[in-house]
Amino acid sequence: MFRAAVVIVLGACLLWAGPSSAQTTKPVVWLLQIDGAIGPASADYFISNLKDAQSANAALFVLQLDTPGGLDHAMRDMIKAIVASSVPVATYVAPGGSRAASAGTYLMLASHIAAMAPATNIGSSTPVSIGGGGSPFPMPGGTEPAKPATGASAPADGAAGNEEGAAPRAGTAMERKVVNDAAAYIRGLAGLHGRNRDWAEKSVRDAANLSATDALAANVIDLIAPDLDDLLRQLDGRSVKVEGKPVTLALTGASVQRVTPGWRYEFLSLITDPNVAYVLMMIGIYGLILEFYSPGTGVPGTVGVICLLLAAYALQMLPISYVGLALILLGVGLMLAETFAPGFGVFGIGGAVAFVIGSVMLMQTDLPAYQISVPIIAAFAVSSVAVFVLVFGAAMKSRHAKSVSGRETMIGDHAEVMADFSDHGLVRLHGEIWQAWSPVPLAKGTVVRIVGMADLVLNVEPKEQS
Repeated sequence: MFRAAVVIVLGACLLWAGPSSAQTTKPVVWLLQIDGAIGPASADYFISNLKDAQSANAALFVLQLDTPGGLDHAMRDMIKAIVASSVPVATYVAPGGSRAASAGTYLMLASHIAAMAPATNIGSSTPVSIGGGGSPFPMPGGTEPAKPATGASAPADGAAGNEEGAAPRAGTAMERKVVNDAAAYIRGLAGLHGRNRDWAEKSVRDAANLSATDALAANVIDLIAPDLDDLLRQLDGRSVKVEGKPVTLALTGASVQRVTPGWRYEFLSLITDPNVAYVLMMIGIYGLILEFYSPGTGVPGTVGVICLLLAAYALQMLPISYVGLALILLGVGLMLAETFAPGFGVFGIGGAVAFVIGSVMLMQTDLPAYQISVPIIAAFAVSSVAVFVLVFGAAMKSRHAKSVSGRETMIGDHAEVMADFSDHGLVRLHGEIWQAWSPVPLAKGTVVRIVGMADLVLNVEPKEQS
């Protein structure tokens, strides 16, 4: 009887726990959105949340993307995380009107699933030249193809390098090396999941673009979905290769967990904005100069050090030109030197020119999203000239000018004795009555000279003696 009761109780517990267990195994899909250029902040945001999704054993990680491109090192970090992920990653270009240009194309081809919404496009993966003078850097993100040299013909569709008899590639040797490196890299990414390798290379060499419909027809993407619900419906039961092994997606009844940006992402996005990093750097420089010029309060120096550290952290994550940075510092130094020179001369003009040129050269990339705003450069150039040359210059000159007020101006002036006195008495100075001390007796009406002051008592001596 007792055993029967135990069996009944255990059975009831199992029946009660059954639905709960089914609920806990309900698949969860993580959704993360990136709108805008791919940079250090977005890479950190994506990688950290992808790791969290793997720890949570998510069924699928969806990256909803709309980007004009981005920085090479940030893109490659994201691709490494996708390739090494134990959770399938679906990159979804949405909503309609979005694009996966340049760096976005690489991310699409590296993902386990590549999907697009209607009225979206993909392509333009040609590396962008930086630094001027034909010195490119592998930094996908531009939409301009490499300009062919005079007489050079464009490569044929699907061409993979310089075949024998083909027209020479455009540009310098460095440009060809960069383009060839990017072409090989994107072909390898396309081959990971059996996508069109020839078109992928064409997007690098010719900056080719495709609409969502054409991309599906050309085997560049896997499917077209108007919204997230339709995307998950089409992916349910689909087999993908994750870490070299086939995985079947089970997304029936899946819940969507939307990832919201945290304070870290917002902070990194703020300080890695080139304009913000530039402003922080200039505030830091101004703060330290002001602290050295007028020490004591500590506020300018403290603010300056904090801003400089934040700027240094941001700039080391951005593609900066050290020549441009050196020119900015040289310009500030020359304008500061102008404060010690008479008039507005070569130091001030040369410093302003070096400052502007360095500011323009500071960001070593042609990506529009990573350029310093010209109005900001102009504002800091004008304010720097005004502060260093005019304000500091006037302050320095006033330090060496003769005093026009205060006790220092009274020394050497002449006063009149108001009554006979020996030792202490009264004198008239500038219409005021002052106490005076003299080492010799003085008669009324004697003109005396001020030779010093102690506790509001003038030290005087006869004018004839002086």
